[in-house]
Amino acid sequence: MRFDWLYRESGRIAELFLWHLWLSVIPVVIGLLLALPLGWLAHRAGFFRSTMLGAAGLLYTIPSLALFVLLPLALGTRILDPLNVVVALTIYALALLIRTVTDGLDSVQPDVIQAANAMGYRTLPRLLFVELPLAVPVIAAGLRVAVVSNVSIVSVAALVGTPQLGLLFTQGLQLRFLTPIIAGIVLCVLLAALLDGIVLFATKRLTPWQPGGAER
Repeated sequence: MRFDWLYRESGRIAELFLWHLWLSVIPVVIGLLLALPLGWLAHRAGFFRSTMLGAAGLLYTIPSLALFVLLPLALGTRILDPLNVVVALTIYALALLIRTVTDGLDSVQPDVIQAANAMGYRTLPRLLFVELPLAVPVIAAGLRVAVVSNVSIVSVAALVGTPQLGLLFTQGLQLRFLTPIIAGIVLCVLLAALLDGIVLFATKRLTPWQPGGAER
């Protein structure tokens, strides 16, 4: 490791880290907001449930590099525009989270639904105040996978020039210099661990009734 190089490049590395953080988190947030209604529809879709979940699964099989290259043609953006990465990673997050939200809503016991109905809850209030809170542990498990996956996939965008930690990998390979590669790997792992910890902390705060959850 060349610590003198790390010191000289610390400002640029910090900037790339912040870009990586932004490109990792924003798509997951957007994907979750889209997945909540779509997952609820799949949960209620009956015969069409498998079709919706199958389509979501197919979205995740699209190669990330191909998506980064094709999206500028579809969106009319420049190849280096970070919007391409945001849209691509939102698609991947959505593909993962639709099934997660569906499974989370499936995990709510029927007798809980019946009790909520008996108390006068209509469909939307029951979803917001009964079903989704109880589905949080399952949804959070999928959210953790989506966040960590995004941290990894963002690095691929370095091949199309998008600023983030993946540029350290390409720089190291071009210069045959290990220090930026090691720095990029370490920072990606730390970022994934940080975001995973935030999701885990938020889950405990939102589910105080679970073992290890926040105290009332």
